[in-house]
Amino acid sequence: MSQRKITVTAALPYANGPVHLGHLAGAYLPADFYVRWRRLRGDDVIFICGSDEHGVPITIRARKEGISPQELVDRNHALIRDTFDRFGISFDHYGRTSDPLHHETASEMFSDLLQKGAFTEEVTEQFYDEEAGQFLADRYIIGTCPVCANPNAYGDQCEKCGSTLSPQELKEPRSALSGNPPVLRPTKNWYLPLDRLQNEFLNQYINSRDNWKTNVLGQCRSWLNEGLRPRAMTRDLDWGVKVPVAGEDGKVLYVWFEAPIGYISITRRLKPANWQEYWTGDAELIHFIGKDNIVFHCIIFPAMLHLYDHGFVVPKQVPANEFLNLEGDKISTSRNWAVWLHEYMDELPGKEDELRYVLGSILPETKDSEFTWKDWQTRINSELVGILGNFVNRVLVLSGKFTDKRVPDMPGFAPESGSPVAEIWKETDQAVLAAWREMNAHIEAFRFRDALAAMMQIARLGNRFLAATEPWKMKDDYRTRAWVLDRGLQICACLQLAAEVFLPATAARLSDQLNYKPDAATRKQYWKNGLEWPLLPAGHELGEAGLLFRQVEDEVVEQQVKKLQSMISTHSAEMPEETAAAFPPALKDTIQYDDFAKLDIRVVKVLTAEAVPKADKLLKLTLDTGMGERTVLSGIAQHFKPEEVAGKTVLWLGNLAPRKMRGIESEGMILMAEDAQGRLHFVQPAGDAEPGSTVS
Repeated sequence: MSQRKITVTAALPYANGPVHLGHLAGAYLPADFYVRWRRLRGDDVIFICGSDEHGVPITIRARKEGISPQELVDRNHALIRDTFDRFGISFDHYGRTSDPLHHETASEMFSDLLQKGAFTEEVTEQFYDEEAGQFLADRYIIGTCPVCANPNAYGDQCEKCGSTLSPQELKEPRSALSGNPPVLRPTKNWYLPLDRLQNEFLNQYINSRDNWKTNVLGQCRSWLNEGLRPRAMTRDLDWGVKVPVAGEDGKVLYVWFEAPIGYISITRRLKPANWQEYWTGDAELIHFIGKDNIVFHCIIFPAMLHLYDHGFVVPKQVPANEFLNLEGDKISTSRNWAVWLHEYMDELPGKEDELRYVLGSILPETKDSEFTWKDWQTRINSELVGILGNFVNRVLVLSGKFTDKRVPDMPGFAPESGSPVAEIWKETDQAVLAAWREMNAHIEAFRFRDALAAMMQIARLGNRFLAATEPWKMKDDYRTRAWVLDRGLQICACLQLAAEVFLPATAARLSDQLNYKPDAATRKQYWKNGLEWPLLPAGHELGEAGLLFRQVEDEVVEQQVKKLQSMISTHSAEMPEETAAAFPPALKDTIQYDDFAKLDIRVVKVLTAEAVPKADKLLKLTLDTGMGERTVLSGIAQHFKPEEVAGKTVLWLGNLAPRKMRGIESEGMILMAEDAQGRLHFVQPAGDAEPGSTVS
């Protein structure tokens, strides 16, 4: 019997710009984890993705840059494709929706549905630019927001207050093409009757998905409870897949009609001879997406496939993720508040697996999560270096010292039953095998954070085993020492297998260090049926020990945070003042009054200020605190000259633990305010408050 085919898709990234960490955590990294696991199990799986190259934002960006839409998508498609490839996202094929085969596939599907009478034709009034001679999509209409009075709101959304709008709601609408007020004109489009399909198909389909994630089902049921309405599947535009109806020039297929068909056309490009086998019969279709795409993948696309009625399967699973926030704020490409993946790899070469691990540990699987550079550093140093890397390195170094870089060959030997070493291994053995089973179960259930934690738990168990047995102290009992090291090496081999799912570059390095390259049949056996000791045979020759990971220093984090702040400061400086002011940082986590009461904030006077040698950022301040003089190092040298600071009355956090920098002990911290442009301002008390006065 032929093997069941599995088609895994990741959301088609929009070719309007590069990929950031939010995109990666939303769809591509969890999909890559899942596909690598499926391949190791020996499943017949294909991993499909490609650039989504049509839609209004493409034409707007191209117009702003003075280039054609095709030039824009060609540039961004290459950037996105190469970024994924460099990072190791293991697509079987990464295509694009400007591919002629995609246009052909989308046109065929639309024509088939049209002939079946699946669409309804409706004539509605749409805004039209008489000077430009074309109908205007929502994003081509600008006007005053009825909610917040922002004069530059779009016809579908106000980016200042976040309100969802329609073009008719805007006050004083104008065309983004000519600047003129648009007029309303009748136009015909084809609609998908989702209201009818809700009762015929969608209610039963959604309500039968009881194994979907709660956040996905919740959003789907919310749409159904509100009642679905017909949705236009065509648009009055020039850029996109042309509507295959004679005499209907100037119309294209709605991007959310044709983009999901890209999964099919990309499969056709990958498997021209048998692509249908991955979309029909008992094939499984799994979509990895972000939560903003749930309605299109869970309602509209399944409705299209149902109406198409060519035996196509509907999605079996849609493990959509929530959003990843960045340093206490929402990722925003319009504000340039993002960490771009290609820049990460340019600036931190060789740290792709470190990012895979950190993002995998915080994936927004059922609720929003947050990436911070400090957490990135902490997880690398304390977990990858301190737990996983430390365990592997200790075992391999000890094996090189005590077993001649070989897996010990002692047939029949084992520590006496009931001995401390034997009991410690019995407990460790059971826990490692249980963690392996849990890791498999979590991946199968799309719980990748838990799966990654199970892998790290195996490394923790290995560390505990070494710490409890202390083989380096077994100077006279070399046989027990070798036996302990053999168990440590077996756990290392287990970690190598697990890393092939999550940390492929690390798995390759560990494979070299262990000289362990299991074949496909062996991998399949372990991933489908569980581990069986030994993984490494007796007498197996090991490779050279080395560090799997390296510590991240504070300077690296400081550079990245500074870059992020400068990016948004530069962007804000280019905005109109009222727009920049709309982007203050988000509030930090809520604290209790007792937390605030611990802060001893006082009024102080700056007696002297001087530059610190070889420190571009620091000024050395001598303060009159009303209780004597104190010295503070303040990172404000790039904002103020020393003579601008001396003599000011400012606020001082006096009970902050002292910290030595540049050989000078800094006692406390001066409080500053930072505006949207990144400019610093002194926080100064009103009136004639004396040094030493408290702030409460």
